[in-house]
Amino acid sequence: MASPSLLVALLLVSVSCSLFDAATNSSKHHHRWVGPIGHRVITVDVNGTAQFRSVQAAVNSVPDNNRMNVLIQISAGYYIEKVVVPVTKPYITFEGAGRDVTVIEWHDRASDPGPNGQQLRTYRTASVTVFANYFSARNISFKNTAPAPMPGMQGWQAAAFRISGDKAYFSACGFYGAQDTLCDDAGRHYFKDCYIQGSIDFIFGNGRSMYKDCELHSIATRFGSIAAHDRKYPNQKTGFAFVGCRVTGTGPLYVGRAMGQYSRIVYSYTYFDDIVANGGWDDWNHAHNKNKTVFFGVYKCWGPGAEAVRGVSWAPELDFESAHPFLVKSFVNGRHWIAPSDA
Repeated sequence: MASPSLLVALLLVSVSCSLFDAATNSSKHHHRWVGPIGHRVITVDVNGTAQFRSVQAAVNSVPDNNRMNVLIQISAGYYIEKVVVPVTKPYITFEGAGRDVTVIEWHDRASDPGPNGQQLRTYRTASVTVFANYFSARNISFKNTAPAPMPGMQGWQAAAFRISGDKAYFSACGFYGAQDTLCDDAGRHYFKDCYIQGSIDFIFGNGRSMYKDCELHSIATRFGSIAAHDRKYPNQKTGFAFVGCRVTGTGPLYVGRAMGQYSRIVYSYTYFDDIVANGGWDDWNHAHNKNKTVFFGVYKCWGPGAEAVRGVSWAPELDFESAHPFLVKSFVNGRHWIAPSDA
C-alpha cells in the first residue's frame, strides 16, 4: 500500500494534469482577447480652450506603445496642419463635432518638394496619415485643398487621408479632395455613412475595405474615376466592397480601374447617377490584359447609371453566391473587431 505522502503527491500530479488539460482544451476553443486597458480623453480646440490647440500635439502626448483607449475630442474648427499617427500609437479615436464643422486640412501635392528637397510623391501628400492599428474616426472631415487637376496633368495627386494601419473604423466622416483623395493603402478598414469626394481615382490603394452606406461624389470635369485597386497577386485577400452606397456628382466617370494586375472591386445595392462612362470600368493598361485577371462585379445596383456599370463582359452582374463575400463584414473579418451596433 502506498504511503499517505505518496498518495498526496499522486493526487497533486493528477489535479495539475487535469488543470493543464482543461487549460489546453480551453485555449483551443477560446482566444484570449489582449486589448487596450483603461480609457483616456484628450481635448483639442483651435481657439485654445482645451488641453491642446493642434491635433498633432494631442497625438504627440500619447506615449509610444500605447495600451489605452485614447479618445481625442476635437472641437469645431479648421485645423490647418499635417497630422501623422505613428505605428507605435494604436487605439486612438478622433472624434469631431460633426463632419461639416470639424475639419483637418492641408494642401500638399505629389510634385511639391518634401523636407529632403525631393518630390513628396502621392503617398506622402496626405493631410492626415495613420500607420497605427485600431484607429477610428467619427464626425470629422479630412481635406486636401490643392486645386483639382485636369486629366493628364502630372504631379497633382493630393491625398486628404492615408490609412496604412489594420482594423480601422470610420463613421460619418468626410474626405474631400480631387485626384487621389483617400489613400486606402493597406490593412482592413470599415467606412460607414461617410462622404468621399474627388475627381480621379479618389479611392485608391491595396486595402481590404468595406464602404457601407457611403456617398461617393464626383467633381470630375472631362472624365473621372472612383476606385483604383492595387491587388497585385491572386492570393491576396484585399479588395474594395461598396454596399448600399450612392454615386453622385459629375462625369463621365469610371467606377473602377485596375491599378493592380488582380484588382478587386464590387458594388452591391448601390445607386448610380447618370454619370457613368461608356463601359463603366477601365483596365488601366490594356497591354497587360488585366481584364482577364481582375475581379470586378456588380450586384443589384440601380439608378440611371447602373446599366453602364454592367458595360463590359469582365465586370458582370454577380449571382448571390458570388456577391455574398462582399456583402458582409466578414469580408474584413469584422466580427472580431467591429461591434455589432457599429456595423
